[in-house]
Amino acid sequence: MSDKTLPQIRRAPKDGLVFLPLGGTGEIGMNLNVYGCNGKWLAVDMGVSFGDDLIPGVDVVMADHLFLEEQADDLVGIVITHAHEDHIGAVAYMWPDLRCPVYATPFAAEFLKLKLKEEGIDREVPVHVVPLGGKISLDPFEVEFVSLTHSIPEPNGLMIRTPHGNVYHTGDWKLDPEPLVGPDADTKRLRELGDEGVLAVISDSTNIMNPGHSGSEGEVRRSLTEVIGQYGGKVAVSCFASNVARLETVIGAARANGRQVCLVGRSLWRIVDVARECGYLQDVGRLLEAEQADRLPDREVLYICTGSQGEPRAAMTRIAWGHHPYVKLGKGDVCLFSSRVIPGNERAIFRLHNQLVREGVEVVTDRDAFIHVSGHPGQEEVAELYSLLRPQMVIPVHGERRHLQVHADFALNKGVSEAAVIDNGDVLQLAPAGPKVIASAPVGRLTVDGDRIVPMDSPVLKDRRKMVTNGAAVVTLVLDGTRLVADPLVTTHGLFTPDDDEEGGSDTLVRAVRDAVERLDRREKTDDGAVQEAARRALRKVLHLDQGRKPVTDVHLVRL
Repeated sequence: MSDKTLPQIRRAPKDGLVFLPLGGTGEIGMNLNVYGCNGKWLAVDMGVSFGDDLIPGVDVVMADHLFLEEQADDLVGIVITHAHEDHIGAVAYMWPDLRCPVYATPFAAEFLKLKLKEEGIDREVPVHVVPLGGKISLDPFEVEFVSLTHSIPEPNGLMIRTPHGNVYHTGDWKLDPEPLVGPDADTKRLRELGDEGVLAVISDSTNIMNPGHSGSEGEVRRSLTEVIGQYGGKVAVSCFASNVARLETVIGAARANGRQVCLVGRSLWRIVDVARECGYLQDVGRLLEAEQADRLPDREVLYICTGSQGEPRAAMTRIAWGHHPYVKLGKGDVCLFSSRVIPGNERAIFRLHNQLVREGVEVVTDRDAFIHVSGHPGQEEVAELYSLLRPQMVIPVHGERRHLQVHADFALNKGVSEAAVIDNGDVLQLAPAGPKVIASAPVGRLTVDGDRIVPMDSPVLKDRRKMVTNGAAVVTLVLDGTRLVADPLVTTHGLFTPDDDEEGGSDTLVRAVRDAVERLDRREKTDDGAVQEAARRALRKVLHLDQGRKPVTDVHLVRL
């Protein structure tokens, strides 16, 4: 969190250049970055993260865009680096408050249009398609898209030129010598940009702790072909739907082993449609729906499934618990998890793995065989990028605090003059005389809760979290004047088992509430608030002493 002693920024600097992360710095996901120059703002990426067990009922989390909303008149545009959810997923939720143009290369633009259509605003949002390697002018910013490689088509670094210096924003990237889908990283152009002069690099930190190179998709294809050939039963591969290169790799490995390919999961079909619309996945042959593969011999089918992170409603989870209508896995079958474990998802993933093993399925991860490479750079690639760009300073983003610090130290050791580790909400002056944190901006988190957007600290979510931890209780009182007409009615959720009730657990609560109300004097009994508070305190006191819990408690008072 930002230093509260710093002044709050009110507008973009009139003469200078600042960088302001509102999400995605000190954490992985929810990327939302802002550049300020000569009175104007430019946003780069608007992504989401996903809910966990700590936020019941919430699937999507994103950075609070209140600051940008207040600055909307001076926001010249939103530029998208690539189509991953943690970089593009919040546009549909935030755009109605910002109402500015959006710029993306073809694959990201096509994917974004689908998401906008789901929210019913696809005809309102001006999405401008930028060709690979293209340039846009958003005064005072000039932005050039530079092709890189990643685990999705068309990842772009951005060369952001300003009157105060050039900034290179990496987005998510790696230097894959054999990417299979899309062009190679444009290292020639990166060297030319370095010759032009780079003031600062805002750089991905996800894998900065990994020495060496991240590896090649081509190597994964050859290894997966060999691994799949070892099995005679059904084969399921779970991977990220957005990893189009991996989809092509798995399909090719399946064909090489005489297997037909079945896609299981709505997001897989959606991403395949987008990829084909943009010229990718043109030669992969026929892909089957789950019901079409139902009667194929085990040795002739390969399922590609969503849900590698243990998502509760994804295909792999439904299959593991026997809830999928067409896909069944059991003894003699194998599931290959061709993905990494995203921090925070460990419990859900291991629960999924254990359930598959319980059903007799062999589980193979990247720890067991070479079936995955990361889409983010190892240290060797980061060093190569800095040797090409030769920046004056490096600002690590897209990582937890320890990643950022390691990245800053690594950059300094590679000859970069300055590196700054900052937090979401820090306004970092890049020019003149940077890097220096000069102000702060409000930051927070929003959740998509059903069909509404709710702040993370809203009473709704606070109560929901309390109910998950402490249970809930409802007390109904009926008074005729100052006299209880009958014993209180107490209903609890998540507090007592049937055995507890048989042993008088609920009766204890009824007595405690009744006694508390009857102890009130005549004046207090005519005060609805005093009666309700006495009942609430009595019930919570008993449960705190008995169970160590303070449930969310509602008291309904009926007067005759």
